[in-house]
Amino acid sequence: MNHFFSIDQLSQSEIMMLLKLAKKYKSYSPNVDKKIFGANLFFEPSTRTKMSFIVAQRKLGIDVLDFNESVSSTKKGESLYDTARTFEAIGANFLVIRHQSDRWMDELKDISIPIINAGAGKSEHPTQCLLDLLTIYDSFEQFKDLKISIVGDIKHSRVAHSNIKALQKLGADVYVSAPPGLEDDKLKTPNITVDQAVELSDVVMLLRVQSERHIGKNETKTDYLEKYGLTKLREKRMKKNAIILHPAPINRGIEIDSTLVECDRSRIFNQMENGVYVRMALMMKLLQDWGVLKHENVIEERNAIL
Repeated sequence: MNHFFSIDQLSQSEIMMLLKLAKKYKSYSPNVDKKIFGANLFFEPSTRTKMSFIVAQRKLGIDVLDFNESVSSTKKGESLYDTARTFEAIGANFLVIRHQSDRWMDELKDISIPIINAGAGKSEHPTQCLLDLLTIYDSFEQFKDLKISIVGDIKHSRVAHSNIKALQKLGADVYVSAPPGLEDDKLKTPNITVDQAVELSDVVMLLRVQSERHIGKNETKTDYLEKYGLTKLREKRMKKNAIILHPAPINRGIEIDSTLVECDRSRIFNQMENGVYVRMALMMKLLQDWGVLKHENVIEERNAIL
């Protein structure tokens, strides 16, 4: 694997390999016995993705080059390509990039170090997809024939676009439930009501209403929860062993009743924890695929301490 831009790059077996490696890293952390620099270039706000990459890097013993877009040379007109080339030139071994453009990776074809997509506009969020998959795998130990509903702002969600592709590849039955105006007609996925979703699904994955991406509209209304979200009454109609996911940040009282965020069904904070391990697994695979790390550079069976 040269870069990790899309979940489409991975076969079913490659996805499962990364998930199993991430599960292994929950028990112990490998430690890199070599000077490695990872640059995190985030051009959009992020808490969970950015911080979990940093934790994953420090667990592995990777030195973090932290980029702050608000005080960078991009404010002087520097392009994404020139920023990436700068970090490559000063010695970064790989780049983690989040950018508001759907196709920012097209600018970086000549970069000769591995790049990880940490979010691309409305199109892709493949590392979030991997942590969602790991969370589902933790609960059900398989994906085939699971019924999974993704509920909310499908139109603007890079999480939904990545997850639908991967879950279908793994054999799950995927449904979407989008309020009027927030559908994505390009998706070949059944669109059902939220009431149908809670009754048939093993996994209900809620999405944040992305008001900042809406143009000329205000779909976030006070009655959104009652019409389209997960209320306490809807939660009571879920299957006995069904679980709740949400990529966060959470608009409590809009996508989900606040009391359900940490209920027994919820795996929302488990998702956040799993983000560290899938990102560790992905970075290790990329660095080894590029030959940056060799077997003798990795100390196994060592509990890393932050």
